Amino acid sequence: MELLKLEIVTPDGVIFDNDVKQVNLPGSEGEFGVLPRHATLVSLLDTGVIVIEKADGSEVAVAINSGYVKVDEEKTTCIVDGAVALSGGEGSDLSKALEEAKTLLKSAESSNVAIAAAVSKIEQIGKSF
Repeated sequence: MELLKLEIVTPDGVIFDNDVKQVNLPGSEGEFGVLPRHATLVSLLDTGVIVIEKADGSEVAVAINSGYVKVDEEKTTCIVDGAVALSGGEGSDLSKALEEAKTLLKSAESSNVAIAAAVSKIEQIGKSF
């Protein structure tokens, strides 16, 4: 199985650095997926949720407020202004992460539609755990 190296970097440092099967990104022109061997591109990222399918098939979601992505055939690098990682760990930690993600998204200087869609996605993630 081919994997793609994914790195998500914030001003505070790297929050994700691992091999993944696929990543779905909130591009400025709409969501798009990246698989291994994807064509090279650079795109702006809008307020939203990055959904990562890890090598073991589990999913991780990361709420972001803005940034950009550089995709190469072997590596995808996301440089974002702010991010909150969400996972299915303990309920209290997930609850705190969901609230932090909602606060981050609502503080973004983005369109109300993009913010509402991202908050809705965060709430759906919270319900699935």
